[in-house]
Amino acid sequence: MNYLNSENFYMMNNKEKSLVAYYMRLLYERGLTTCSGGNVSLKMDNKIFITSSQTDKSKIKENEIAVITLEGENLTPELKPSMEYLIHLKIFRKRKDVNAIIHAHPTTATAFSASDAEIKTNLTGETRALLGTPLRVPYNLMGTEKLADEIAEASAKTNVIIMENHGIITFADNIQLAFERLELIEEAAKITLITHLLGNKKEIPVNEIKKIDNLFLNNK
Repeated sequence: MNYLNSENFYMMNNKEKSLVAYYMRLLYERGLTTCSGGNVSLKMDNKIFITSSQTDKSKIKENEIAVITLEGENLTPELKPSMEYLIHLKIFRKRKDVNAIIHAHPTTATAFSASDAEIKTNLTGETRALLGTPLRVPYNLMGTEKLADEIAEASAKTNVIIMENHGIITFADNIQLAFERLELIEEAAKITLITHLLGNKKEIPVNEIKKIDNLFLNNK
């Protein structure tokens, strides 16, 4: 199908564009990113709806959502997709079960990304159930293929990636769950920091972690 010649192209995709714009604004409203940082994408069949570059993320509208194919063709040439679009493409190609990806710079979790300290997900059942074990990828220049390749490789083993000196990326089979994971990794970072300050932190026992993993994480 030639999408560009389809009279119904824009109307057909309003729902997906609205969802992407909504969750991008929600990230800003919840204090999980800045007006210039982060990106959101949603996959529908062979199309990827992704926030465009050089937009105010706090006010982004559906007409500012770019559409690209899994092969990287831009179906909305009037818009420039996020500079991190390669990350989204490569995760979608690597993980057929993933339909939504969220990248943002939540303050506490991003502080951990610039530290050797580990965000603990075994301090509460909720964080373990939804986050599992986040993986860390080394710093690479934003927008580069090397960064995208390393994140895609890590995505095979987790749904939450800590990008060193950069931020967080989460993904799921639906956009609500991807958002929940992003919000929860920030919560986990805060809990980790506070329990460290309080001292004598109590982690969930290993045998109980295994029960949570078996119940919630068998299918990632």
